Amino acid sequence: MASLNDLREKYNFDLDEISNKILSKKYKSVLLQFPDGLKQYSTLIYDYLKEKCKNINFAIWLGSCFGACDIPNVEYDLILQFGHSPYGFKVFNELD
Repeated sequence: MASLNDLREKYNFDLDEISNKILSKKYKSVLLQFPDGLKQYSTLIYDYLKEKCKNINFAIWLGSCFGACDIPNVEYDLILQFGHSPYGFKVFNELD
């Protein structure tokens, strides 16, 4: 079973930065999107962000994700797309 320590050893996901951004922008709904290779970490990230960002509606996109151009057409204040690149994550679709 994967753990947050496994995630931190392999990928550059600054979950504290992500949670701070979510809280500072006062988002109400956030969609988390992962490629197949990272879906094993999706619930760990979900649980971590849910704990840090109380009262935010988080959801995990379980559909396909083949890269930055594969953004679902859904209604969320913020879509966070996680990837295998050194950059770790990318913010898409910020609605202010």
